[in-house]
Amino acid sequence: MKVLIDANVLYPTVMREVVLGVAAAGIFTPQWSDRLLEEWARAAARLGPEGEAQARGEIAMLSARWPGANVKYPPELEHRLWLPDPADIHVLAAAISGSSDIIMTSNAKDFPRHILAEEGLSRADPDGFLLGCFEAQPVAVRGAAKSVLSEARRLSGDDWQMRSLMKKARLPRLGKALERLP
Repeated sequence: MKVLIDANVLYPTVMREVVLGVAAAGIFTPQWSDRLLEEWARAAARLGPEGEAQARGEIAMLSARWPGANVKYPPELEHRLWLPDPADIHVLAAAISGSSDIIMTSNAKDFPRHILAEEGLSRADPDGFLLGCFEAQPVAVRGAAKSVLSEARRLSGDDWQMRSLMKKARLPRLGKALERLP
């Protein structure tokens, strides 16, 4: 299953790391476009020059780790598409061009299901998608989440608990499910 990941899922670090950890476990194939990666870098720039520099470094590492994930599309594809927010049409164009199955986004209102269905696509929010992955393959998802938890503890020096870290990352249902599994 191919999943095009929107910038609003790529930019929050913990969310991105959990999503890509699950992808690394072989549960789905991640996709994005140059424009989505650029949106991530520009969002990080609001934190200052260090934020943008860090994002660009992370994008370079991400691109090296997932060389086949970057989707290219002909610009004219955007001209035949419509979404409530014209600024999101590039996401739909990338998903179509990449033969994606799902667009993973935290922005449901701008990706109406009926419009996506016309293109053979569906939409998933990160928490619901990851919860579904957890229900299908709990060991793999738990492993990815535990790895992110360990790194969050190492980097912050705080004793994060799984549920609170996932809640902070806007993955509350996944956090609750992970808490139940020993």
